[in-house]
Amino acid sequence: MKYAVIILLTWMSLFNRPGQGLYACKNVEISLYSSAPIEDIAATTSSGTSVYNAATGEVVFSVSIPTFKFRKSLMQEHFNSDYLESDKYPRATFKGKIQEPVDVTKNGTYPITAVGELDVHGVKQTRTIPGTLTVNNGTVTLSSEFIVKCVDHHIEIPKIVFHNIAESIQMKVSATYAAAK
Repeated sequence: MKYAVIILLTWMSLFNRPGQGLYACKNVEISLYSSAPIEDIAATTSSGTSVYNAATGEVVFSVSIPTFKFRKSLMQEHFNSDYLESDKYPRATFKGKIQEPVDVTKNGTYPITAVGELDVHGVKQTRTIPGTLTVNNGTVTLSSEFIVKCVDHHIEIPKIVFHNIAESIQMKVSATYAAAK
């Protein structure tokens, strides 16, 4: 994970303008939830990483798929081996740009949209993701809720367990950034 943060910071520093902030978060909280007729599926991780460049609006997220924790170990095993195939596709990423200008020197809550590329299960898809960016005395927090459809990322759900797993997964993301030095 340390290397992922270093790579993200290096990449983002190429686009940093003097006098503007580069922010990093090493413990992005991400949860997923799937409501299905037989059983709801939920998992969380706080091992995501993110970098936000306030000067350009560019934002990058990365998460290691095996870090998601489920209530039942069998769910976690199937999630990693059968559906997300985390041995072949160990990371999910989002690289994009926040469309609205945000002044990180002024406290406030700003509705935002990020347009970019979501890469899950080795399938990249252009997405527009809504969110909220909050600035409070120099602390920058970004949160978002959005849906990921399994079919969009070639995640196959066998017919035998079709009633156990929903075709759409609700994602929640929350990152509290610190100014990168």
